[in-house]
Amino acid sequence: MMARDLGRRAGPLLVAALLAGCGAGTDELQTWMEQQRREVKPNVTPLQAPKKFDPQPYQAATGVEPFSNQKLTVAIRQESRQPSSLLSAELNRRKEPLESYPLDSMSMVGSVARGSRPFALLRVDNLLYQVKVGDYLGQNYGRITQISETEVSLREIVQDAAGEWIERPATLQLQERAR
Repeated sequence: MMARDLGRRAGPLLVAALLAGCGAGTDELQTWMEQQRREVKPNVTPLQAPKKFDPQPYQAATGVEPFSNQKLTVAIRQESRQPSSLLSAELNRRKEPLESYPLDSMSMVGSVARGSRPFALLRVDNLLYQVKVGDYLGQNYGRITQISETEVSLREIVQDAAGEWIERPATLQLQERAR
C-alpha cells in the first residue's frame, strides 16, 4: 500500500524532472539559428510581367450550333441518302409479319420437312408460324440462313459502336416443353 502511495507521489516529480532536462542546451541551437539567418540569402527570381490580353471576336456565331436539331436532321438526311449496301436492300423491300417482334420473344417449338425443304415452327404471342430459309424475322433485319431439327440460324444487320452496319449471326434453339 505504501509502495503505491509512493509511486503516485514520485510519478509527477519524475515527469517534471524529465521535462526540465529537455530545455537545457537550447543556447547552442539558438546560436546556430541566428548564424544561418545571417549567412543564407534568399534567391527569389522576380516574376515576369503578365502578357497583354488581346481579345478576339467570335467568328462562329453566325454558323450552325453544333448541338442544334438542324444539324442533326441534316446528318440524318445525308445518312439516309447513302445507306450501306447491306442496309439499302433491306430498306426497299416489304416487311414480313414476324419482323415486328423482337427475336427474344420467339421460340422454336419444332421442325418439319416437305420433300427436301425444311420448315421451322415458331411460337410468337401464342400463335404458331411456319418459316423457311430466306424468310425474315426479328427487328434487326434478320434473315433465316439455315434450319436444322434443333435450331434456326439467321443473320442480322446491326450497327456497331462506330455506327457502321455489319452482319451478325443469331440462332433460335429448339425449346422443349417441361412436362
